[in-house]
Amino acid sequence: MRRVLSALAAVSIAASILPTAAQAQMSPGQSGQRDRGSSGQQADGSENAPADRAPRFAPLRRRANAGPCPFVKVLYDAARYVEMDGGRAAISNVGFTGEIEGVSADCEYREDDPIKLDMDILFQLGRGPQAGEDQKTYRYWVAVTERNSAVLAKEYFDLPVKFEGERTASVHEERSIVIPRADVSTSGGNFEVLIGFDVTPEMAEFNRSGSRFRANAGTAQAPTPSQ
Repeated sequence: MRRVLSALAAVSIAASILPTAAQAQMSPGQSGQRDRGSSGQQADGSENAPADRAPRFAPLRRRANAGPCPFVKVLYDAARYVEMDGGRAAISNVGFTGEIEGVSADCEYREDDPIKLDMDILFQLGRGPQAGEDQKTYRYWVAVTERNSAVLAKEYFDLPVKFEGERTASVHEERSIVIPRADVSTSGGNFEVLIGFDVTPEMAEFNRSGSRFRANAGTAQAPTPSQ
């Protein structure tokens, strides 16, 4: 185990924050409260959706692997994106909003191959009264860490959204990343994959406080934020 951790530490130093092609490759897929969502789970955290309810995500293909998949979750502090004009938490001040509603993930690796992790991320986006345009490019990130430890790689992605006159939009984003392994004894259980919006410190503090606006903040149906 000491040999595995030493190898992982070497990867951590080499990868720093942004990955290289030989370290942690994060590439676009075919499409363009605490921590939520995990590999092999439904978006609501349940192991299996009830038979009488349609699944939120199309099931990803299951594969026989050499070990478990990395644990995938949405970071609570960065799970929501809420723009507030003037910094005052009021519905009338809300601009663009967003929430990462869930993530479905599956992986593949055998022998000493690197881990290929496929993710389907569900975003719910909205326009409040201070959102002056009909489109917004959100930014989010995906980070690979040693389990409960150092960040090995982190990369940012743009998510352009056109509301087309609507107040809300739902977007599925598919991402595939490759996580190198020190040797055949290093399993996916050694890694954790975190997902979150690129938020300001004020947005992160708003999320930590438990206050929130739904993605349709500012419409007639929007509730007042919980305090």
